[in-house]
Amino acid sequence: MAFILGSGSPRRLELLGQLGIIPDHVRPPDIDEAPLPRELPRSYCTRVTREKVEAVPAETGDVVLCADTTVALGRRILGKPADAGQATEFLLALSGRRHQVITAVAVRRGAQLWQRSVVSQVKMKRLSDAELNAYLASNDWQGKAGGYGIQGAAGAFIPWISGSFTGIVGLPLAETANMLQAAGCQLYKEGAA
Repeated sequence: MAFILGSGSPRRLELLGQLGIIPDHVRPPDIDEAPLPRELPRSYCTRVTREKVEAVPAETGDVVLCADTTVALGRRILGKPADAGQATEFLLALSGRRHQVITAVAVRRGAQLWQRSVVSQVKMKRLSDAELNAYLASNDWQGKAGGYGIQGAAGAFIPWISGSFTGIVGLPLAETANMLQAAGCQLYKEGAA
């Protein structure tokens, strides 16, 4: 049995290491992640994650894990910004407001599929122009849903959360551990992490 991480996210790789799991293979799937018309954030995140896990090539006994993280401001999906202009737009929309961070996780072994989505509430403080400009200049917004990563410099912008910190980072560990164990994975192996 091989363990395949269907994600190129270094944060997910680090979080799996906290469970003592080192993937045998890393195979990020290439799928269309565009939201469907009028698709709600949680439904979107769940659908994309399911499509990702189904797109990863694997043998029958292999375990595949995929995840997707989405920032939702009401019904609006804030994915990974395409450029600094869009990152600015996202951060200004989130500034001084509460929003949701949704991470869906899917684990597949053969024909069996386990899937969960975890929704956390996050409050971002009102950003000053200086804070916004310095953060944009750091390029830390690149590749991150909503244009920020709580585990980096933007953590200083987040005075309050309710939910799963690791889910906000990109992989809710409690739920992921349960699904991996259900799929037959051994956690906390010798020599991992």
